[in-house]
Amino acid sequence: MRQLKTHIGLAFVSVVWAGIALAGTVEGKVVGVADGDTVTVLDEQHTQHKIRLAGIDAPEKRQDFGNRSKEHLSSLVFGRLVTVETEKKDRYGRSVGKVIIDGRDANLAMVVAGLAWHYKQYQGEQSPADRLLYSDAEQEARLARRGLWRDLSPVAPWDHRSEIRNRRANQ
Repeated sequence: MRQLKTHIGLAFVSVVWAGIALAGTVEGKVVGVADGDTVTVLDEQHTQHKIRLAGIDAPEKRQDFGNRSKEHLSSLVFGRLVTVETEKKDRYGRSVGKVIIDGRDANLAMVVAGLAWHYKQYQGEQSPADRLLYSDAEQEARLARRGLWRDLSPVAPWDHRSEIRNRRANQ
């Protein structure tokens, strides 16, 4: 019984340390922008970090506004020093985090510009304050018909990806 408690205790400590290891901060220069919600940051040790912007989902490259979204994110962060507050890794091994540039939340800026959705499927991972900010920013962008909200019926990226998967499955 004592040995079991020791193993359970060690397992708990391992899980806690693993969570701490995933959460953290990445500081460096943005050296790549893959699309409207993914960047590459090069840190001082010359290690590249793929970052998926938390709390948002931007149009895919082949979707309407996909290129505009990427261009806008590039104009905000490319070649600039950023701080990324990371919380976890996604299924593709990218760190998921909030990109901060000059004290400004670049993720939120994408939603404000109407070039990304507030990704409500993952809003539970956001702080209550961020959840409210991102949701309000999307609503305001919709009402002002900024960016992708100029389209009468924009297709959310998650719906676009699902449509592609369904087409491939039916081939």
